[in-house]
Amino acid sequence: MPGVRERIEAILRGRFEPARLEIHDDSARHSGHAGATSGGGHFEVLIVSAAFEGTPLLHRHRMVNEALRDMIGRDIHALGLRTLAPSEEPGGKRRSR
Repeated sequence: MPGVRERIEAILRGRFEPARLEIHDDSARHSGHAGATSGGGHFEVLIVSAAFEGTPLLHRHRMVNEALRDMIGRDIHALGLRTLAPSEEPGGKRRSR
């Protein structure tokens, strides 16, 4: 059975087809924290996807939270998000105005 990090990755890859995806499990840094004792992990996610192009930041975060809704509160205690469109990534293609 895949771990929490692997499940997060599979869900986000399937939903957003990201050009770049980084998931860091920071759970060990929160050992003893109330969320950690209940089994929920702490994760930081960087995701770059064309699905975010022209979409406000709040909506992007809602999109990711919706994709992971079955894991949040059970497998995921804390989730830090950095959501970018390819045109916003440093070194990425910029849109002409």
